[in-house]
Amino acid sequence: MNVLDKVLTLRPTSVVARLGVRSRLPVLNPRELLEALEGVPVALPCLPVPVRPMLPGLLAAARGEDAVLGLMCPHPLADRGAAERFMAAVQEVGEADGHTRPLFLQAGPVRVPTAEPEALEQLQEGIFRLVDAGFSLVSLDVTRLEVDAAAEAVRQLSGPVVERELVLEVSLPAGPEGSELEGARVLLEELQRQGLSVRFLRVSAALLGEEDQDVQFLQSLVELAGQHGVGVSVGEAGRRSARVLPTYVAAGVRKVECAAPFERLALASYPEQVRASLDQKAEKAGLRAGELLGVLGAQLPALDAQEATRLEALAFTEASEVLAALGASRTGWKSMLFLAEKRGD
Repeated sequence: MNVLDKVLTLRPTSVVARLGVRSRLPVLNPRELLEALEGVPVALPCLPVPVRPMLPGLLAAARGEDAVLGLMCPHPLADRGAAERFMAAVQEVGEADGHTRPLFLQAGPVRVPTAEPEALEQLQEGIFRLVDAGFSLVSLDVTRLEVDAAAEAVRQLSGPVVERELVLEVSLPAGPEGSELEGARVLLEELQRQGLSVRFLRVSAALLGEEDQDVQFLQSLVELAGQHGVGVSVGEAGRRSARVLPTYVAAGVRKVECAAPFERLALASYPEQVRASLDQKAEKAGLRAGELLGVLGAQLPALDAQEATRLEALAFTEASEVLAALGASRTGWKSMLFLAEKRGD
């Protein structure tokens, strides 16, 4: 068996079921990638795909940088077909381009607005669909819930993810300003008491400041999470500038979602009239226009060929810079070799 063949045997069963046994796309569990890159100064990059024409550029950047790459479907429950369309697009483009560098696919953050049983039951059904769709990481956004309610929501929603040994990410719960570390401690202790395996604790970049990052808080959070065997991830990064990304790596962050630059590129590709309509709808929905684009992208008119090609090129350039800033360059083949050796013959 060659290196790729050995690595392909490590794919989650749900991924193989979704892609088919003949697929040679290395969509992996990010837990495997973290193990392969233990001790390497890198944060796993996780980039959104607001519109499909960006996807070839993102994957090409990963090949060009020889990098591991996470692709994020930020609103996988927007409609019943969103998750499946995302997976189909990744498979089609990845296989057409012969992509052989490690990928992981993230669903969410899935917003959990309430801990009411009826709402959680509906979300649980959605989580089952995400796991069956082939996502190897599910992110739960419990920022609207107090610690106790957040822990209960995670307990009820995590079953399908934990049972299949996939990766679960949970955000910091709600709480008074200045109490974030204490809230994180209580949540992690409660989840540990319940025997729930959480791999990432997600903190929004907005909580860390803009250009002047609260590095001390971030380092304290990394240390606290590490005591519970959990890594810290940063969400909504790069809103103002990608210059802050190396700060996260230096602080020990293990995964970074860098959505804003790619949302801006996607929005700029549409005519002014479409952008104005998205701005109005986003304001009413309480979302960023780029977020709403991720929800409505399939419903918008297709970009013309010239604009789609331009967007692909811009996505390639932006992704290459982000991958380098997060230390992900030259991690792709390194990870493959480690995992192939782990797999053995």
